[in-house]
Amino acid sequence: MSRTFSLSVLVVSWNGRAHLESLLPSLAAQQPVDGCTTETLVLDNGSNDGTVEWIADTHPRVRVIARRDNLGFAGGNNLLAAEARGDVLLLLNNDMRAEPDLVARYAALWRSVPGDVAGLAGALTDWEGERLDFGRGVMTFDGHAFGIDQGRPLESARLPEEGEEMLFGCGGNLWICRRSFLEAGGFDPAYFAYFEDVDLGWRLWAGGQRLLACPGARARHRQSATSARLGDSRRGALFERNALATAVKNYEAGLWERMAPVVLLTFASRLAAAGRLAAPMAAPTGRRARLAARLRRLADRLTGGAEGAVEWTHPQALAQLAGLGAFLGDVDAIAGERLRLAARRQRSDREIFRRFPLWIVPTYPGDEVLFGGEAFTTWLPEELEFRRASLSELLAIG
Repeated sequence: MSRTFSLSVLVVSWNGRAHLESLLPSLAAQQPVDGCTTETLVLDNGSNDGTVEWIADTHPRVRVIARRDNLGFAGGNNLLAAEARGDVLLLLNNDMRAEPDLVARYAALWRSVPGDVAGLAGALTDWEGERLDFGRGVMTFDGHAFGIDQGRPLESARLPEEGEEMLFGCGGNLWICRRSFLEAGGFDPAYFAYFEDVDLGWRLWAGGQRLLACPGARARHRQSATSARLGDSRRGALFERNALATAVKNYEAGLWERMAPVVLLTFASRLAAAGRLAAPMAAPTGRRARLAARLRRLADRLTGGAEGAVEWTHPQALAQLAGLGAFLGDVDAIAGERLRLAARRQRSDREIFRRFPLWIVPTYPGDEVLFGGEAFTTWLPEELEFRRASLSELLAIG
């Protein structure tokens, strides 16, 4: 890589002025890096908290792009990447505080990497800097993903080595070549938020490039401070829709036909299991009641209206139905994207998954029975390695 380069720091914010009061000063206080010119861009995603005026008054060197609508994290970063002037992009969540050497750590490794490296994945800690929030992620066979050792004390967490290959990095702290990001198609804007970074990582690897770890480039994260504003139902629907879309779009021809039975079986099993859960909430009213009614009608069409088979009232069931509905609404666009990605593929999935085996992690009610059953086990492609773990083995739970 060239010794000199220009950097664009991209921050997407929605009613996040209070968070930017920590992030922007931490960016201004970064250790200087020789040969690196830096600009900071903030997208105000339809906020009503005075973000635009506050930045103009307190951080006049920051470029602000204001929109009346909310493009989400994915579409918002795509817009900023198109507006950026830098050779390299640094994507940061707004609810973070960058460590003083974050840019310097990235820059030092970036100047030594081979030309096929598209980007570097940094690490996240909690706000106190004591526990891991993200260091290394794994992808499950059906497009979901988990961060290994999330929540563990840093001294005992399993962090990657500097320069170690990564399937994907966390989009909240990601250093990436602007050209690579744009040529890969950026984030899929239909994702809005969640798993857009997993999808991008898979696409970069399939396109012949690589991502490497830079665990010393750290930012402190107010965990879920921004995402919690979406609400559990919206987040749950995005998880389900985006994971399914990631699998459908990215598995290569020949392998997708082998994986489709277990992916779809798992989704159907989880949907049915969630439909039988007792509903720990009051009956919805207003807008939520109308949404629930639409989802129940969708469920009735899917199940043939079998009376008494399931109760579509549990939040998890409603989230999964909403995710399925969103997926079906986008299915033609997803099919078109699958064709586009196939045309630019340079590396096979089998090669990718030799480096990064797919995981089987019981996460939802009924998963342990399903994953131990004959149908699921016999339908898994024999030529791929699958790693099995409980959720508590991956994460700091309990």
